[in-house]
Amino acid sequence: MSLQQNPILVTGATGKQGGATARRLLADGIAVRALVRDPHAPSARALADAGAELVTGDFDTPATLDTAVAGAHGVFLLPPAAFGPNGWQADVEATRGIAVIDAAKRAGVQQIVFTGVASMTDDAAWGQAGKGDIEAAAATSGLRYTLLRPVRFMENYILRGSPLDGIIDGVQKHLFPADQPLQMIAIDDIAAFAALAFADPDRFHGRTLELAGDAITPVAALAAITRATGYPVHYHEVTEAEADAMGEQIGNTWRLLRKSGGWRADIPALREIHPALSTLESWLTTTGAAKIMAQQDNDRHAATSMAP
Repeated sequence: MSLQQNPILVTGATGKQGGATARRLLADGIAVRALVRDPHAPSARALADAGAELVTGDFDTPATLDTAVAGAHGVFLLPPAAFGPNGWQADVEATRGIAVIDAAKRAGVQQIVFTGVASMTDDAAWGQAGKGDIEAAAATSGLRYTLLRPVRFMENYILRGSPLDGIIDGVQKHLFPADQPLQMIAIDDIAAFAALAFADPDRFHGRTLELAGDAITPVAALAAITRATGYPVHYHEVTEAEADAMGEQIGNTWRLLRKSGGWRADIPALREIHPALSTLESWLTTTGAAKIMAQQDNDRHAATSMAP
């Protein structure tokens, strides 16, 4: 398939959302330029092998951003979130995102698609402040822009290295109320909405899309995973005291979830735009169950090999 001449610059290209978006655009015949910090890293080389042009740059080095956006038609914007010992560093995240928008304006880029995080009532407690500043900069940039706000990823069921989420020893631990529907989205669907926005800039200009593909209680979700994988898994709802012990930001989020009722994406309206929008069941059937099973198999093998 031939590629269009002017590329889309994909930031965060070696991460989950950026990587999925780069692959989706390439599959659609769109030229992709991937912003990477290390062009020799395996994830960067995989993008190059898939047909992406690599450009080395860093959000904290603005001069490299001018090089990255030069000649680009559009930008998929996903600056690294900044989270320090005292919580979200909104100013750092905002500075990074706005630097890309400013570079895009100087370069004559046509369009920005920014992906942030879904909103609740008190966005600051969820870490939305920096993302809100980036959204405002995109809206006043004079460029065509689309704002994507995804909820929790379905892929978080295979997360590792976090005190919350993932499935460890048959248990998923999180802040979400066990009996309250939890909205979730497959990462490939975020990429699909980004690709739709780039394909039809006029239709999606100025739109803010809260993205979710399903809403199912954590308990029901773990039951579905049990059925799909054959591994019995269970949900543990973190208490307020446990959340506070993990840090002020975690405790605030625990309370926000119960005060706000969680995210409010309009899933039927999203499915009208993207009919193939994944449910948890369809995600498990296509890719999710196999990934969870492989991870659980590895965990059991590791536990067996370490046993005396």
